Amino acid sequence: QVQLVESGGGLVQTGDSLRLSCLVSGGTFTRYSMGWFRQAPGKEREFVAGITRSSEGTGVASTLKGRVTISRDNAKNTVNLEMNRLTPEDTAVYYCAAVDNYSYYLGDKRYEYWGRGTQVTVSS
Repeated sequence: QVQLVESGGGLVQTGDSLRLSCLVSGGTFTRYSMGWFRQAPGKEREFVAGITRSSEGTGVASTLKGRVTISRDNAKNTVNLEMNRLTPEDTAVYYCAAVDNYSYYLGDKRYEYWGRGTQVTVSS
């Protein structure tokens, strides 16, 4: 069974940077394209960034471009999310997700596996 475990969340201050990681186990990591999503209190879950299983393609939500970078290490079965210049609006639970497909999806419905999430709180 495929399992995803996020790490790296916590309490940071405005302007700080953060690196989230997602470790995938129980499956062949290179089969999966990966996505990062986030959900703030009272809001719907939204796409943050995605990366294809080959690492050839990446995408970042338009509102986050320039502040967010996604990468993966297929040797370590991990996908990472680097976020810079954090603001309180970035406060959310961040989830990673996997789909057995050549590319990631912007919508969350097609992803097959999800982690439990990691909380990121940005203080002002």
